[in-house]
Amino acid sequence: MEAPTWKNPVIGWIDRRLPIFTMMQHDLVDYPTPKNLNYWWNFGSLAGIILVIMIATGVVLAMHYTPHVDYAFESVERIMRDVNYGWLLRYLHMNGASMFFIVVYIHMFRGLYYGSYKAPREVLWILGVFILLAMMATAFMGYVLPWGQMSFWGATVITNLFSAIPLVGEYIVTWLWGGFSVDNATLNRFFSLHYLMPFVIFALVFLHLVALHTSKSNNPLGIDVKGPQDTIPFTPYYTIKDMFGLGVFMIVYLGFVFFSPNFYGEPDNYIKANPMVTPAHIVPEWYFLPYYAILRAITFDIWFVPAKLLGVTAMFGSIIVLLFLPWLDRSPVRSARFRPIYKQFFWVFLANCFVLGYVGSKPAEGVWIPIGQAATAYYFAHFLIILPLLSFLERPKPLPASISAAVTPAGVGIPARSAAE
Repeated sequence: MEAPTWKNPVIGWIDRRLPIFTMMQHDLVDYPTPKNLNYWWNFGSLAGIILVIMIATGVVLAMHYTPHVDYAFESVERIMRDVNYGWLLRYLHMNGASMFFIVVYIHMFRGLYYGSYKAPREVLWILGVFILLAMMATAFMGYVLPWGQMSFWGATVITNLFSAIPLVGEYIVTWLWGGFSVDNATLNRFFSLHYLMPFVIFALVFLHLVALHTSKSNNPLGIDVKGPQDTIPFTPYYTIKDMFGLGVFMIVYLGFVFFSPNFYGEPDNYIKANPMVTPAHIVPEWYFLPYYAILRAITFDIWFVPAKLLGVTAMFGSIIVLLFLPWLDRSPVRSARFRPIYKQFFWVFLANCFVLGYVGSKPAEGVWIPIGQAATAYYFAHFLIILPLLSFLERPKPLPASISAAVTPAGVGIPARSAAE
């Protein structure tokens, strides 16, 4: 593609030596985008915007935070009460974490529904899973920093999970703690890593975008672009659409910030950490609840493998299995619009994830144990049994010949084609 000619001589001089403006022109303005993208495609750009908000607010908050067990809780209170607009920065950051996960989860389920993990976008999907893992690590370490009761006990419980690893588990826990208990060294390590990880996420997002612009965007029909008649420039068509989505998102986000800032918070975390008092019910943040339910679902040993190790393996396995999704689902059709059986299983899987989240918020007792075990079994069955079987048993509907054929009146005379074509 030819480099554009810049009217501004300064921009032209810079671009000949560092073609950043040409790259922006190609990737943000002229980038050919399928003409039929709907609002579910807004959530990728929203995730990038909320990442920038989280980094910006986090950098300023770090200027006023004291990573010491004797002062961390009080420094957060000082941010809330004494720092100019400190309450706003903290509430933007605290609620931004929840908004970030909401946006990313919607983005991922959209990918599952429309088959955005299929060839040639396997690397794009795998990078997205690594972004999710980095987000989870960052969010967990950030939750420890206020040094409230739930921060302390959450760190104790989650880091102790690594002790289930044979031979090296205890050494890993000691290394994570920086000693023999969750204490000042732990808080310092978590603060340092929490500050670092968003920049790792930023690097992964950059690679994610490179992979996207290499393999090109998927679309609701899940068919490949046939030519210029199937695409429109990213700007102004989708930039306007993204700005509208951003406006709606900011209304919701700032609604929580200004009117219900502690909606996602845990009351016990507004009590300073006390190693001598255990909360009645230790729960992680809501976005970890499905994984927490999977962790607790394994209550039995299998041969010489203890339940704790099985639970930890299942919890991490619930995310690792996503890396292999492009090869578990071998159907030649991407979009669930043309896969009637897969579409039904998709909605069952989505409902199952909500069930796991609800079970994770409840004590591990009574009826919640068998419900969690059944939901966990279905979670893995969806990926390891149902999807591979559907790849061979399902008969998809015929696909449109092109994007234009599906979105123009009477298909402009272009006949439909079968899934095998």
